[in-house]
Amino acid sequence: MGATVLGVLIYFLPSLYGEGYDVISQLLNDDMPSDVMNHSLFYGNDNNLLVYLGLVLLTKVFASSATNGGGGCGGVFAPSLFVGAIGGFIFAALWNQLIGLGVGDSFFSQPRNFALFGMAGLMSGVMHAPLTGIFLIAELTGGYEMFVPLMIVSAMSYTTITHFEPHSIYAMRLARKGELITHDKDNAILTILNMESLIEKNYQCVEPDWNLTKVIIAIKNSRRNIFPVVNKANQLVGVMSLDSVRNYIFRPELYKQYKVTAFMKEPPALLSINDTLKEATSKFDETGAWNLPVVDSNGEYVGFISRSGLFSAYRKTLVDITAE
Repeated sequence: MGATVLGVLIYFLPSLYGEGYDVISQLLNDDMPSDVMNHSLFYGNDNNLLVYLGLVLLTKVFASSATNGGGGCGGVFAPSLFVGAIGGFIFAALWNQLIGLGVGDSFFSQPRNFALFGMAGLMSGVMHAPLTGIFLIAELTGGYEMFVPLMIVSAMSYTTITHFEPHSIYAMRLARKGELITHDKDNAILTILNMESLIEKNYQCVEPDWNLTKVIIAIKNSRRNIFPVVNKANQLVGVMSLDSVRNYIFRPELYKQYKVTAFMKEPPALLSINDTLKEATSKFDETGAWNLPVVDSNGEYVGFISRSGLFSAYRKTLVDITAE
């Protein structure tokens, strides 16, 4: 579906193809800005330039959505420059035609300058980075003669967007993933810590159909008092504690009468390897458990995370951050 939408749009408006740097370069060329209409139905009539650019401006959002929704990488930087350049060019051209400021060769009569202003303004608004917009466009022009207009446009753009959306698109993406570091030290530390680095894998696994003879051997080889119960596919089916078999250890006559299924229990909660440490901390608080098993997306056993290990890593990271 994404390819179909994008293909139809590009067929009628070829400027939508690619990242758009060629279109930006053509608009900044004072000689032949109408070259952007090459290979389109509008080609051959320069009077159609603004209509064509207006259609490109309106349909760019659909092209970007189709690209991202179809699994492609549309990015943010290039589309911001593309839309900003076209929007600034259209604004200047219409202003010149309607108001008549295009007479002569003044600084503000050149649509290419407003294309640059549009690039700076949109970048400042989308990325919440006014200084980046100012200095990047100033560098592109090779001089600072437009520095003051760039400052005005970027400041107005940033002020406007923060009134409606106080967070940048990058901050919102990180927030949705739970990876945004804020001034909240608890959340910041839990974001910095790595889930996989806290997983302890030195637990002796047992199988559900094992009798006590095999269990005793596993206990001898383990330094833990918890034993994950896994099936042949290494999927976690339960947890067995040392306390549950303690009364049977010194009764060999019962070894063959009992299997692991008689002693195992469901864990109080399961941690996924894809969980954030904030979610892991919440599960420890809800269950009151000291150890929780970790499984992957297929339910296969990975290891355990202990409350003490998590808090030790938390304290160490907190000390490091405070020292910095």
